[in-house]
Amino acid sequence: MDPSFWPSEANRFRLFTPESLAAIEQRIAEKKNQPDQVKGKNKDRGVEEDKLTPQLDLKICKTLPSLYGDIPAEFVGEPLEDFDPYYSDHKTFMVVNKKRTIFRFTATPALCIFGPFNLVRKTAIKILIDS
Repeated sequence: MDPSFWPSEANRFRLFTPESLAAIEQRIAEKKNQPDQVKGKNKDRGVEEDKLTPQLDLKICKTLPSLYGDIPAEFVGEPLEDFDPYYSDHKTFMVVNKKRTIFRFTATPALCIFGPFNLVRKTAIKILIDS
C-alpha cells in the first residue's frame, strides 16, 4: 500500500508534554461527567456501548509497525503521546527505543514523588529501554 494513502495522523510523532497530560485529564473528566441518563438509555435498549480495545500491533514490547514510518532520531527514547486510541483517556505515554520496541508507562507520579517530567524518572526510563 502506498504511504500517501495512510492517515497523516499516523505519521506524526508528538512529544508527551504537560499540555498532553492536561488534555488527557480533561478527556477523563468529560467521560466521568457524561450524564448517567445516556448510559441508562443504552442499557435499557440492550445496546452495548462501543468499547475500544487496545490495538494488537501497538502492544507493549512489540515492534512499532512500519505503518508509522521511521521514528525521527530526536524522538528515540523520549516520551511520546500514545498512538493507540484506546489510551486516549488513560494517563499513559509511550517510549520507543532504537530497535522500534514499544514501551508504555503511566503518567502518574512514580513512588508518589517523581512525576512523568522529572529528570530522575526520564533518566531511569532511558536506562530501562536501552538495549
